Amino acid sequence: MISKFFSDFQNEIFSTLKSWAEQSTGNWNILIGVGFLLVMGSAVFVYVFYKKIGQDDERTNKIYLKSSSYMLLVIILCDMIFPKDDMWTIFFLYKYALAFLAAGIHLTVQYKKDFS
Repeated sequence: MISKFFSDFQNEIFSTLKSWAEQSTGNWNILIGVGFLLVMGSAVFVYVFYKKIGQDDERTNKIYLKSSSYMLLVIILCDMIFPKDDMWTIFFLYKYALAFLAAGIHLTVQYKKDFS
């Protein structure tokens, strides 16, 4: 039942994305370019707040561990949602972009809570 739900969800959402991306090389390049910019921006975002929070100690180790837990959770959820057969390399890019973004958002919230 759950497997059928995910396969129906993947067919509905990602088949339209695949058909749009395959219409022209410009659409394909837009999809890859946005994903690459999202990965790089998210990685810089995580790095900046990692440096702002500071050196490893008892307090920051908990923050970093929870941030890594959110990253792992997003990777697992994306593995369940994104299709494995069509355009898997592009979804691999988006999976890690979303994981970095989730970790960066958690680091931002913790930084605002602890230091503001």
